[in-house]
Amino acid sequence: MLLESFKPIHGVLLCEGEDIDPSLYESEISSLSPEELQEIRETHASDTSIDKEKDSIELALAKLCLEQNIPYLGICRGSQILNVACGGTLYLDLEKELTNKLPEERRTKHIDYDNYDEHRHVVRIVENSPLHSWFKDSLDGENMEILVNSYHHQGVKRLAQRFVPMAFASDGLMEGFYDPDAYNPEEGKFIMGLQFHPERMRSNDLDEFDYPGCPAAYQEFAKAVIAYQKKLNSSMSVPKTLVLDGEMESKRKILVRCFSLARYMYTKGATGKSLSKVSELEVGAEFLESNTALSTEQETRLKEMGATVRNGGSYMKKLKVDEEKQMIVRNMMNKMNIEQLSDLMAFYHLMGNICGEVLEQKVS
Repeated sequence: MLLESFKPIHGVLLCEGEDIDPSLYESEISSLSPEELQEIRETHASDTSIDKEKDSIELALAKLCLEQNIPYLGICRGSQILNVACGGTLYLDLEKELTNKLPEERRTKHIDYDNYDEHRHVVRIVENSPLHSWFKDSLDGENMEILVNSYHHQGVKRLAQRFVPMAFASDGLMEGFYDPDAYNPEEGKFIMGLQFHPERMRSNDLDEFDYPGCPAAYQEFAKAVIAYQKKLNSSMSVPKTLVLDGEMESKRKILVRCFSLARYMYTKGATGKSLSKVSELEVGAEFLESNTALSTEQETRLKEMGATVRNGGSYMKKLKVDEEKQMIVRNMMNKMNIEQLSDLMAFYHLMGNICGEVLEQKVS
C-alpha cells in the first residue's frame, strides 16, 4: 500500500544506511561467536542498529524495480539491498569473516573511522563492464585498477544469480555488479549496485573528482530514468476509438449532450435559460471525444464525476446539492421522455465501464 503512494516511479536510487537484518538473507546468523558479535556491535555501533521497517520498504522497492524493469542504482547499502532482494547473501562482518582469514598481502581495509572520507583502497575493474567504459581513460593499459573510497564493514558474500561482477577488491570482495540483461540506459534499462560512493571520490574542499569517470554512474542512471519515463508515458496513451456507424454516432452525441446538461446543472445550478450556452456544456463532450492520454485536468474532472458515473442518486447526496438545485434537476428530468431517461441511465452505465477500464489500466 505504501509503494502505491510513490507511483508513478521512474527510477530508484538507494544509498547508505544501517546493516540489513541478517534473518533476511541467512538461515542461520553465522558461525561467529556471541563475543565476536558483541565486539562487532561495539566497533560499528552506528551501523548495527537494525531498522526492520526500512529494510521492508527498501526491499519492496528493489523487488518492484526488478519486476517492472524500473531503473535502479544501489550505492553502498543500496547495492546490498539489491543483492538480498534477488536471493544473494552478505558477510556479517568483513574483518571477522574475510580479512582475518587471508594472508597479510591480500588484506583490504574497508573502513577507517580515523580517515573516513580520505580512505581509499584498490579495486580491479572487470573488462567490458559499464565501469570499464566509464573509467577507461584512467586505466593504464592492462592495469585495470583504480582507488575507491570505502565506508562499510559488510559486503556481498554470494552474488545473486542474475548479476555479474564489475569490480573486486584485493581480498576478493565484490565492489560492483549489474544485470547485463537490464542495462541499456538509452532504452530506460539500468539495474546496478556499487559498494563505493563515486560522488564522494574527491579530495577535501575540492570540486574535482578523483577520476573523470566518477559522475558517469549518475549520468547514465539519469539517462535511463528519463528514457523509462518517456517509454512509460507512451505506453499509457489511450488508443484512438473505433469509428462508429451513423446510428451509433448519433446515439453517442445524444449521450454526450445528456451528460453535458446533467454535469452543468449539478455544478452550476443552471436554469433552462442558460442551457443554450454551448460553451458551458462541453465538459462531457471534451472528455469522451479525447483520443489522447488523460491530462491532469481531465483526471481531476474524472474524479469529480466519479460519483455521478456510478450512481446519479448518490451523486447528489455526496455533493450535498441543496434543495433548490435538486428541484431544478428533477423538473428537468420530469420533462424528459422515457427514451431520453433510458439513454441517460445507459450513459451512466457506459461511463462506469469506462472508469473501471481506466482504473484497471492505471493499477496494472
